Amino acid sequence: MAGVLTVTERDGIAHLELNRPEKRNALNDDLITALDGYFSAVPQAIRVIVISGKGGHFSSGLDLSQHVARQPLEVMAHSRNWHRVMALVAHSPVPVVAAMSGAVMGGGLEFAAACHVRVAEETVRFQMPEGLRGIFVGGGGSVRISRLIGPDRLTEMMLTGRTYSGTDGERLGLAHHLVAEGGALDKALELAGRIASNSRTINGFIIQAIAQISTMPPEAGLYAESLTAALSQTGPDAEEGLRAFLEKRPPNFR
Repeated sequence: MAGVLTVTERDGIAHLELNRPEKRNALNDDLITALDGYFSAVPQAIRVIVISGKGGHFSSGLDLSQHVARQPLEVMAHSRNWHRVMALVAHSPVPVVAAMSGAVMGGGLEFAAACHVRVAEETVRFQMPEGLRGIFVGGGGSVRISRLIGPDRLTEMMLTGRTYSGTDGERLGLAHHLVAEGGALDKALELAGRIASNSRTINGFIIQAIAQISTMPPEAGLYAESLTAALSQTGPDAEEGLRAFLEKRPPNFR
């Protein structure tokens, strides 16, 4: 893992850095395997995960140099493995913050879309260039990116190869926070510190419940919300949160 993905853990925050700067952190099979390994067994002490790219770029997408002639079923298996690993990120009960700089393209944008909080520098370049290369997305973008910006806008991005800046991306929903060039990682770590002070249980509920409720019919969603509220409001974290509020102090969640 140390070769293509560097991991630093401190004070409950893990910093995962994509480490292929010579390829603008293009996602190859080794990097996907490394992400699979980490997200399959996140250490118990970790409360938030921050992801960035080494060398000024988050990720330029799928490493096309690895593309070889494959049969349709082999391509499907490759794509489904990406889906499985991106789902580990998207459904992780440990919040994931993306610090986006430089190129955030193709598979790199698909990866970022699986993260729960996204920080973009103004100079970021968002692009989905697959259509220009005669291929279709395979890392979950047709679902996750279209949920962020709408299927109509994703269609136009893929047909034309249009590039959006970080400023445009924040306006459209590709990023939650916009910072000056060079400031994404610092902002991501600041947000991670804030998120890490939350209840682990509530962080997990926020990620898991909202994602599921958003796909349910309204009445089913409201029922699921009530169940989640009942579970959250009857545990020790709720007691600590209320006590801290009454005592006018920050809560100390375990």
